[in-house]
Amino acid sequence: MSALLLSRIKRKATKIIEDQFLKTGYVLETRTWITDDIIEIDLHLPSASMQWNEVQHMKCKVAEFTYRDYTPAAWDADTQTCTLYIDVNHKGPGALWARQLNKGDCVEYLGIATTKHSPVNTSAIVCLGDESAIGHLLAMQQLTQPATRFTGAVVMADNANSKLFTEYFKTPLQPVERDDNYGHHSLIKWLLQQSENLENTIFYLAGNSTMVAQLRKTLRSQGYGSSQIKAHGFWQ
Repeated sequence: MSALLLSRIKRKATKIIEDQFLKTGYVLETRTWITDDIIEIDLHLPSASMQWNEVQHMKCKVAEFTYRDYTPAAWDADTQTCTLYIDVNHKGPGALWARQLNKGDCVEYLGIATTKHSPVNTSAIVCLGDESAIGHLLAMQQLTQPATRFTGAVVMADNANSKLFTEYFKTPLQPVERDDNYGHHSLIKWLLQQSENLENTIFYLAGNSTMVAQLRKTLRSQGYGSSQIKAHGFWQ
């Protein structure tokens, strides 16, 4: 079977799935950070039924037959609204899509599903991530506090983003300036300066897959068991 025929079959199958399952949301507002590499998007999702006891992700259509997963930072069930924080400091289809969104635009998505990150009964939760995981980390904070002690760090491209993060959000998450391509060296350095209780701490990792894998390796070398490390990597 030729590659062209396989491509046609795939496109037809995808179109059938889209016609059956695509849902529509609406952009209420967009805000671009002054550093121009993070965009906030407020969405109204009239047909969504989000189970807000775990961190969720939306599979958004960003181009023809192309989808990217984004994490709502919080969910208001009364108004059916949420906010996405999208890292656009690259030239991928998701970044291009986010940059061209305006108030009133329609957003198509295949559905909303759990990332399987939810707070567990423990005395301390530590979240670690990068710019692509801002929504994920803030969602974990909302689900965790005030019942459990919540701390963590998010690696940022530069001091300007770190300052904006501190000003924008009321959070115990500490911005850490990136000093390597994927961010894991910066977060490992921050992590090794902390003193967590080995038995009662659960780590939640989210962000680019290289960073997540290296952080998990470091935590295991520090004596933390696999049940204490919850990882969710994003492909870039």
